[in-house]
Amino acid sequence: MIPNTRPHQGGTPEPDLTEDGVEPERDGLYADVADPATGAIRLCARMCNTCIFHPGNPMHLEPGRVTRMVTEARAREGHIPCHATLGTAEPAICRGYADGPDQGRSLALRLARTLSTLVEINPP
Repeated sequence: MIPNTRPHQGGTPEPDLTEDGVEPERDGLYADVADPATGAIRLCARMCNTCIFHPGNPMHLEPGRVTRMVTEARAREGHIPCHATLGTAEPAICRGYADGPDQGRSLALRLARTLSTLVEINPP
């Protein structure tokens, strides 16, 4: 099961909601990749040196972990943030994820491309 979710009828996970009915703020897979001042969506201009999408498992993740992350992101119309940008002032969508097959399901990427608000940043 996806963390911070609960199954509903049909087995598709629903996010836990706060008392006022909104999703709680999260880090990690839910890092805010939008610039709060402009609304622009940040995307890494290139894959970082230890991108999880480089061949050879440079992050030493358990087998199947990247596949599960991609499956979760696709199911939620989400994205995978670049791990090198987490905890920085500019979290950004992972370039390896954005360039992968069928990543047009990312709501953030679709909206940013449609509204011309996609900004590429260099990963740290």
